[in-house]
Amino acid sequence: GMFQGENELKNYDDFEFEPYTIDYLIMTHAHIDHIGRVPKLMNDGFKGEIIATDATFDIAQIMLLDSANIIEEEYQTLYKKALRCGEEDMINEPLYLKEDVKKVYDAKHIVAQYQETIHLKSGITLTLGNAGHIMGSAFVVISYDEYEISRTIIFSGDIGAKERLIIDGLDFVKKVDLLFIESTYGDRIHKPLTQSIDEFKKAVTTTIKAGGNVLIPSFALERTQEILWILREMYKANELPKCRVFLDSPLAIKATELYKKYPLQLSEGCETVAESGESPFTFETLEFCQTREDSMRINEIKKGAIIIAGSGMCTGGRIMHHLKHRLWNPLNAVIFVGYQVKNTLGRIIIDGAESISLYRESINVKSNIYTINGFSAHGDQNDMIEWMENFEKLEKIFLIHGEVEKMELFRDAIIKRFNIRAHIVEKGEPLHV
Repeated sequence: GMFQGENELKNYDDFEFEPYTIDYLIMTHAHIDHIGRVPKLMNDGFKGEIIATDATFDIAQIMLLDSANIIEEEYQTLYKKALRCGEEDMINEPLYLKEDVKKVYDAKHIVAQYQETIHLKSGITLTLGNAGHIMGSAFVVISYDEYEISRTIIFSGDIGAKERLIIDGLDFVKKVDLLFIESTYGDRIHKPLTQSIDEFKKAVTTTIKAGGNVLIPSFALERTQEILWILREMYKANELPKCRVFLDSPLAIKATELYKKYPLQLSEGCETVAESGESPFTFETLEFCQTREDSMRINEIKKGAIIIAGSGMCTGGRIMHHLKHRLWNPLNAVIFVGYQVKNTLGRIIIDGAESISLYRESINVKSNIYTINGFSAHGDQNDMIEWMENFEKLEKIFLIHGEVEKMELFRDAIIKRFNIRAHIVEKGEPLHV
């Protein structure tokens, strides 16, 4: 996965292993923090087979190509600045390019269906279960014999919340000896999804009825499709005031098309709509903005616009231009529907900044700011413990993929519930299981 934010320079570090020694790469899902360095892995010598669901392969391709574009653009910008002051030799070469993404898809692939048993080398079998996180996401079940005793290891990937809007929920399994589980929200309990939906609807309708516009910084994958589903349901139920809705993100548009490709992985409500011949993610007043010219024309609309654009944390993308044109107006609203990492522009806004700097201009923050956190695709502490309660023979738990403080609280909750040792894994730590 790719490091983001203040740790992004770690992306250039060598892997803690020799890539050529790896036989299989299993992609649990297509978020960049899980697949963002796969092209680097290929460039560094990986020659094995890649395993994932068909949806993950499809989504990963558009995500990696988008990542390569961003890397190239950032490199060109930094190089021009360095060239002007004679420091071009200090700029890292791009982590990878679009042609490196092609190498990923030229490699040997094993497309796995949920609950399908795949036989690997040395008598090892692998099964993917639905992780309920995003489209195509999976947890990994690895089984093998050790001294004539069957052993089963589960690697969770990212586990989905119990209440999901647009995809099927998490699969449950029983036989597990060792568990590697993510800890992203191991320290907290999410607010009910229905409460977050009500808050979102109220923020939208209040703003539009008052003659304002709504800006929604949104992640292209999963969150955007959830927001489109809610807006579609509002439109069909005559809950949405007269307005125009813009999806102003080429990546999100591509992701939405892929979500429509896999109707059997959608939630019951979305699947029913898809089976009727309609799209769960489009409606009459929704407009897709592919080009920059399409995006710029939105600026001409004075009121009654709902604008969904990336990036979700306001660290780049078209949402930046919409903030420049709209954030100063007290009739407008910005609705944050995803977590905002510390020091990102999104976090600065929700923390109460009176003004921000955009494109060398100081922009007053006068719009109404809403923060709605209940849409998380990650399971909370209760969701993960409920999943673990179904396991039989669980001997040991390894906590991964989370901040140390959250892991410690999650570990305490696990010990209290199961009286099983939970080990917090350090980056690069070798484990003998």
